[in-house]
Amino acid sequence: MKRKSLPAITDVDAIRSEFPALGRRHEGWLVAYFDGPGGTQVPRSVPEAMTDYLLHHNANTHWEYPTSEETDDCVMEAREILAEFVNGRREEVVFGQNMTTLTFHLARGLGRGWGPGDEVVITDLDHHANRAPWTALAVERGITIRSVPFDPSTGLLSMEALEEALSPQTRLLAIAAASNALGTIPDVRAACALARSVGALSFVDGVHSAPHILPDVVALDCDFFVCSPYKFYGPHLGVLWGRRALLQDLDIPRLEPAPQASPERIETGTLNHEGLVGAGVAVRFLAGLAPGRPTLRGALEDGYRALHERSHALFRRMWDGLGMIPRVTRYGPPAEASRTPTAAFTIEGHSTNQAARRLAERSVFVSHGDFYAATVIERLGLAADGLLRAGCACYTTEDEIDRLLEGVTSLSRS
Repeated sequence: MKRKSLPAITDVDAIRSEFPALGRRHEGWLVAYFDGPGGTQVPRSVPEAMTDYLLHHNANTHWEYPTSEETDDCVMEAREILAEFVNGRREEVVFGQNMTTLTFHLARGLGRGWGPGDEVVITDLDHHANRAPWTALAVERGITIRSVPFDPSTGLLSMEALEEALSPQTRLLAIAAASNALGTIPDVRAACALARSVGALSFVDGVHSAPHILPDVVALDCDFFVCSPYKFYGPHLGVLWGRRALLQDLDIPRLEPAPQASPERIETGTLNHEGLVGAGVAVRFLAGLAPGRPTLRGALEDGYRALHERSHALFRRMWDGLGMIPRVTRYGPPAEASRTPTAAFTIEGHSTNQAARRLAERSVFVSHGDFYAATVIERLGLAADGLLRAGCACYTTEDEIDRLLEGVTSLSRS
């Protein structure tokens, strides 16, 4: 499933040539996709690999004929690639429908051992996929939920409040590696260390961070980590990494004839094999952005370093430009802070859905609403309308940033 090497990340035209979606026109303009935080476009190598699997290797697993054996190999290769992506081991990589489903599944399994007196700490900064599965246990198991606030004026999580929320009764800390609404990057490594100091497990939602920060479960020293390949140029799928011993002992709902060993024991039913193939190719695409290192992990490190440098410059252009437009309010940390290249803003006099529709008329596609981070929107006092959100991806250009700013400027004057 290896693909050809790409030019260096600085050659954005070569990168863009890999994405057929970027040739789409709307209202006479090439589409500028700023909706990456909700799901990126995919390079052609991803659907090509998925189609090849479906047309030439499609079968179920663990049977004694070639296409089944080829499918076994595809699943194993996907585990190995995603394991390198998160810096874990292949027997610790679990696949599922999406991050939300995997998190509910894990929460129910962990919750079978919890009850009144046990506590789970969550944060107000998180997507509800990292809140609802845990808060459901308050009803189902009688546990206590403690939620850590953030500062609405800066978008920063209060680490002091986090430390105060943790106690010997804490069983798990659930925290995002980055806010999908505001782009905030908390000190997750420090948070996991605090959780461990009181004997609690740590669950890290890496869905928004993974496209911008190469995951490293060893450096984070967390117990569980989740991400979604469709946020980093792959198909719709969920990936869960967990420490092998924890996965092996997890009391999860499962079918009796299913494999007893992790990670397969966590996976319910037949997997999306073509999706696994596509996810692996998406990771190889990222590694190909800065070719030269002999290992996949090394190439990923170089590629992400180059991505960060370029996306930071693009985001600074976007953030500063939005700050110069009258009647525009920006939310979240400033460009120089530790954050992802995701801008959240509103335009006075325009609802977010109206503004998104008007920008789409200029072929500038942005997201709007609460992005399932409803608590963030509530704390900002924007519950009725939410935010506009624009994110930079590997295919974003300065010209597209300028088109976004021109569109917002026009709206601010109307």
